[in-house]
Amino acid sequence: MENQHLLSVILNYRTPEMTLNSATALLAQTKGMSASLVIVDNASDDGSFEILQAGPNGEGWNEEDRVTVIQSPKNGGFGAGNNFGIRAGMAANKKPDLVYVLNSDAFPDQGSISALIKGLKQNPQAGFAGSYIHGPEGEPHITAFRFPTMLSELEGAARFGPISRKLANFTVALPMPKETQTVDWLAGASLMMRREVLDEIGLFDETFFLYFEETDLCQRAARAGWQTLYVCESAVTHIGSVSTGMKKWTRMPRFWFQSRQHYFIKNHGRFYTACATVLHMLGAIIHRTRAILSGKRVIGPKWFLRDLLLFSLTSRHLNRTVNEPELGKDEEVIS
Repeated sequence: MENQHLLSVILNYRTPEMTLNSATALLAQTKGMSASLVIVDNASDDGSFEILQAGPNGEGWNEEDRVTVIQSPKNGGFGAGNNFGIRAGMAANKKPDLVYVLNSDAFPDQGSISALIKGLKQNPQAGFAGSYIHGPEGEPHITAFRFPTMLSELEGAARFGPISRKLANFTVALPMPKETQTVDWLAGASLMMRREVLDEIGLFDETFFLYFEETDLCQRAARAGWQTLYVCESAVTHIGSVSTGMKKWTRMPRFWFQSRQHYFIKNHGRFYTACATVLHMLGAIIHRTRAILSGKRVIGPKWFLRDLLLFSLTSRHLNRTVNEPELGKDEEVIS
């Protein structure tokens, strides 16, 4: 993997200053490498694009072909925005060997990018590699997971020790890895991908607006024979939920239910999805019943059971098509 070209993509949505800080941190870690960066404004419509175009005068920003700022004509979500940047990077720069996606509120620590490249070099069967993610105060973030199943839906919703112990091998969130290891899937805050894998399986499925897109991408890679690697030596600081505002949510948005439904139907079929929903609701009822009887607080968003049931009953025509764009698809680019 000597002299490989790395294409990085940072997606901005109404956080231009933070995006520039993220880009500056990334550029410091790719200095001296054959690397390019595409910053995509995801149709923020708030002046973000103009701020990003101006950019800072920091080290690395004025090097020829090193940084490109473009604007998507529409906000199609996380996957669509990153796909937009990947395709633009493919067209404008040397065809990369590796593609790296970094959240706009994530900041690579010293040596993090080199560690991901090294991890892929040492593990030729790995198609994707992701970082150890921690918060600004050093608190670890859970970003390594098993693929969701109908039993994981029951375990996660029930929040009940005996059920969790019985279904320990189906719990989606893995214990914090102590060393570099393969996992089913990783959160996309800091994710490096071999271009040859994307050539084979396609880019992010743009049917997902937000959530489950990384899960689906890693699932497709696994079915094609590729592994996903969690690299402990690659550390990235992540604030989290800045663009989405998730920390302020009191009720799950419709696009979360759409993404969940699409993931399960696409990968397991409608009957399996219905069973997964029933088991999720059963688990939630177990949790609520125990909480009420013990006088404890019910954990979870407001109206979640109602929203899950109503969405499942009224989304019969969802997921009729799957949108997994290829690398060469042309789109309008504003730069």
